[in-house]
Amino acid sequence: MPRPTAAQLAYGSATVIVSTIAMLLLSQTSTGFGVGVISAAALALGLLVALTVPVPKRRGRHAARPAVAARVPEPRAAASEHPVHH
Repeated sequence: MPRPTAAQLAYGSATVIVSTIAMLLLSQTSTGFGVGVISAAALALGLLVALTVPVPKRRGRHAARPAVAARVPEPRAAASEHPVHH
C-alpha cells in the first residue's frame, strides 16, 4: 500500500477533529459509551475522507510521457541505386 500524501493526512485529521467536536456538541452525550461511539464514527469518517482524496499523478521516471508526433519514415531507395561492393 502506498504512503498517504500530506493532503490525505491533513484532510483525514481535520475531518476527525471537526466531526468529533460537532457530534459531541450536537449529541450532548456525557457517557463513556457515547463518547466512544462518536469517536469511532469520527475515525471511520476521517479514514473515508483520507482515502477518497484524489492522489496526484506521479511524476518522474515512471510518469507517462507526452505523446510524440508520429514520424512518417522516408521511402528507402531501391537496391539498384546503391550497389553493394563485395
